[in-house]
Amino acid sequence: PPFPKNPFFSPKLLFPPEQRMVLVACGPFTPSDGIAFEPLSDLLEVVARDHPDVCILFGPFLDAKHEQVESCQLLGSFSDVFRLCLRTIIEGTRSAGSQLILVPSLRDVSHDFVYPQPPFPFPDLPKEDKAVPTLEFCFSPPKMSSQ
Repeated sequence: PPFPKNPFFSPKLLFPPEQRMVLVACGPFTPSDGIAFEPLSDLLEVVARDHPDVCILFGPFLDAKHEQVESCQLLGSFSDVFRLCLRTIIEGTRSAGSQLILVPSLRDVSHDFVYPQPPFPFPDLPKEDKAVPTLEFCFSPPKMSSQ
């Protein structure tokens, strides 16, 4: 996909510029012995409990170095497993009202292995999730400001 003219991410923060609570987490979000996303579920419980203003999640979301990925032991395609991960994130953060920013990793198996990385493409994302005003996909490396 073509890169936009400005490869830097300029989030449209929906919160006042005073004090903000920002939660930042880095993947992988699966344990080394399975692809059940338990660590991600634990993180989403923290988001639901603490209601951060901004939640920035860095990949990998489905790690190319994971044993089950490397040996092709998944029950679905890479994109299907990633889509399930994304749905889990969206559903798990919806009630918190947090601005959600997803940043890809070079180890995301379902994304381009180029640098800088473009945002995740989601032409097949359900309409209700595309309409979530607090969901942003950005480049890696990201450049963010809290204007």
